[in-house]
Amino acid sequence: MPEPTFEPRTTAAASNTTPDTTPNARAHTAVPTIVVVGHGMVGQRFLEALAERGLTPAAGGARVVVLCEEPRPAYDRVRLTSYFAGQSPEDLSLVEPDFMARHGIELYVGDPATAVDRAGRTVTARSGAVFPYDTLVLATGSYPFVPPVPGKDARGCFVYRTIEDLLAIEEYAKDAATGAVVGGGLLGLEAAGALKGLGLATHVVEFAPRLMPVQVDEGGGAALLRTIQDMGLSVHTGVGTQEVTAGEDGAVTGMSLSDGSSLAVDLVVFSAGVRPRDQLARECGLAVGERGGIVVDEECRTSDPAVFAIGECALAADGRVYGLVAPGYEMARTAAEVIAGGRSAFTGADLSTKLKLLGVDVASFGDAHGAAEGSLDVVYSDARAGVYKKLVTGPDGTLLGGVLVGDAEQYGTLRPLTGTVLPVAPEQLVLPAGSGGGPVSLGPGALPDEAVICSCHNVTKGAICEHTTLPEVKKCTKAGTGCGSCLKVIGQLMPPPEDSGLCGCFPYSRSELYEIVRTLEVTSFAELLDSHGREEARGGDGCEVCKPTVGSVIASLAPTVGASGYVLDGEQAALQDTNDHFLANLQRNGSYSIVPRIPGGEITPEKLIVIGEVARDFGLYTKITGGQRIDLFGARVDQLPLIWTRLVDAGFESGHAYGKSLRTVKSCVGQTWCRYGVQDSVKMAIDLELRYRGLRSPHKLKSAVSGCARECAEARGKDFGIIATAQGWNLYVGGNGGATPRHADLLAQDLSDAELVRLIDRFLMFYIRTADRLERTSAWLERIDGGLDHVRDVVVHDALGLCEELERLMADHVAGYRDEWAETINDPDRLRRFVTFVNAPDAPDPSVRFIPERDQIKPDLELLAGPVLAVRTLEGTKS
Repeated sequence: MPEPTFEPRTTAAASNTTPDTTPNARAHTAVPTIVVVGHGMVGQRFLEALAERGLTPAAGGARVVVLCEEPRPAYDRVRLTSYFAGQSPEDLSLVEPDFMARHGIELYVGDPATAVDRAGRTVTARSGAVFPYDTLVLATGSYPFVPPVPGKDARGCFVYRTIEDLLAIEEYAKDAATGAVVGGGLLGLEAAGALKGLGLATHVVEFAPRLMPVQVDEGGGAALLRTIQDMGLSVHTGVGTQEVTAGEDGAVTGMSLSDGSSLAVDLVVFSAGVRPRDQLARECGLAVGERGGIVVDEECRTSDPAVFAIGECALAADGRVYGLVAPGYEMARTAAEVIAGGRSAFTGADLSTKLKLLGVDVASFGDAHGAAEGSLDVVYSDARAGVYKKLVTGPDGTLLGGVLVGDAEQYGTLRPLTGTVLPVAPEQLVLPAGSGGGPVSLGPGALPDEAVICSCHNVTKGAICEHTTLPEVKKCTKAGTGCGSCLKVIGQLMPPPEDSGLCGCFPYSRSELYEIVRTLEVTSFAELLDSHGREEARGGDGCEVCKPTVGSVIASLAPTVGASGYVLDGEQAALQDTNDHFLANLQRNGSYSIVPRIPGGEITPEKLIVIGEVARDFGLYTKITGGQRIDLFGARVDQLPLIWTRLVDAGFESGHAYGKSLRTVKSCVGQTWCRYGVQDSVKMAIDLELRYRGLRSPHKLKSAVSGCARECAEARGKDFGIIATAQGWNLYVGGNGGATPRHADLLAQDLSDAELVRLIDRFLMFYIRTADRLERTSAWLERIDGGLDHVRDVVVHDALGLCEELERLMADHVAGYRDEWAETINDPDRLRRFVTFVNAPDAPDPSVRFIPERDQIKPDLELLAGPVLAVRTLEGTKS
């Protein structure tokens, strides 16, 4: 590895022996110091690049000091708007919890640099601390441009750049009804989506004649405009903001536009572009561009060889300031490599972009506007569907660029093909299915090995194909960890597993077996094994993997295929997991727990008394659970029917705590009691729990309903969670707690009651249909091709035409539901299984014993462990 190169200090700095008494200052030492000013996305990527090259203190390299203006470490600014979809600031963090400590990096948050002394090689922070440097890296980013219009500083005017900006907007919006965003570019449309999500009527004001003027052409802008207007946003293009008006209290009351019209608004967000943050460089005498930006060469060095500039603050060697994260990452890698003593150059970057704005896919790549001489356009436009596709080609068929609005499915393949002659006619790549000349979908197999798949981290197809799994690709190459637009292509490049069969008995996956059972109306495990099992397994008994899996599939489809819905009937009984055998959870001492359903956590005093009396009469341990239910522990198997007889008589049903099915739907008290509530969360929770009770699935299902954004029911930690808004309900999916917690993702927002239930029906049945064995919704959502976007396309937009069938399957379940315990206690044949010893049905289990604790009982663990025996050594003495 090349030796790191640090510019020698000037004679004056080297001979300065006066000790610096400023807080945190250190005298120059033999250990070189790298000071990084700014800790955004690019700054963090630079630190990672230093660590990869062994330049951090932990690796015996330089001292590394980072001065960060914001009160928190680097976070994902690209996904900033996801904060309004429920992501916390911690969720957006780009810094692993132990990254700084592991590499010995000194990070000072909330303490930005205020001055640079290039002669003395020091940086002064706002706190007064002075840090010497051998190498200085400026990663100060950019600042929002606010047009110099009267009233821009009125109360209620904001910019949209940091988490603190979002927190301020969120707080102010509580008392606002109408908002406006000045700027219809990438960030402007995200800001508009945020205001809409906060319940505000929203205007977008764009000076250019179309939305996203940098990324899309006139046709793409028109398609985007129609789609966004259909969502209820008011768009004003070709006009500028003349003035922001305010009332006597200084708060925003409206806006005056350049066409003479005016808007009555309570809140204004300026998102009219950014400018390089180069003030620090200007003040210390570094060269800056005429229109801003710190001038750097191909090595990202400034006019001072000891100072580098990277990211949005830099004016690159090609004369451009890059406002996207991918070029910033490339500059960070270049600077780190040069500082490490290697050779690297940044001469320009790909400006391709793919994102989802207000739920609309928008992508542009290469020469999207067809500026090259002799370029030709191939265009497909469907105004009704909001789809616009344009490919720009050269006269020889070379793909030069393109614009995709409404359907960006092929972006991941087309972008890497830019600069090559397409293997098929370009019109075949834009025409929809059913057209005479197409369509043709190019898979990633058509890409050359040198094609860049991940533009954020500059990772080629060849580098990706050296690995076999997505986690391995992410860890070793960082591909897929940036904007995420390449994940689908990466997944397609991964080799398929050698055998995707469920187990040694079946060559099919769980989802494939589900389709076989549903399509052929198979009602028994033996029938399925004999007809679709592996040759060597046919006629056998199956295994501990496939039996409960097939049992669950048949149970979930029972009303549809004509099977018995009772899991302990006939052959089904032998397929069940341990807990299902007795419709109760087995505990560590051989006793069982009883968990009656308490929908939405709502219970009457009379039912509470019944639970108390049952617990008292049978000597059971009682515990209130996190799912807003009451568990009763310590029942012998022979006591289960007696206990459930009393509970069923009182109106209770099985809580299915023993099954892979819906457990609970928690709720807060909602608008009925809470002064912050905006919807009746209790009623909704009860309705949902009663609708989905008994629904057998690949894994357990949990849900919650919160009556407002304060989220007291913790809905975002559930498989499907609902949070009330002023306009209806937001639906989140794919969350869970446990050992690997995951926040749920926003699937749809501002839904009516009927829309909410319909989407949950579809989501659950699609999950049950396609998930693997014992796969929670969180893992399924991350594994399934296309992830959340694909699930949204299927269950919200009906992209596969499955929604009618998914709704019918759920309707079959709802109509066919029967309480398992009610059916059990009313059938003498079914009751016969609830004995400890078949040959002595009246004999209790002698190993089920308890001892008192805190006025209740607990298992006698000494009885379970057996007596403590004395151990003798070889000499015969006790030890």
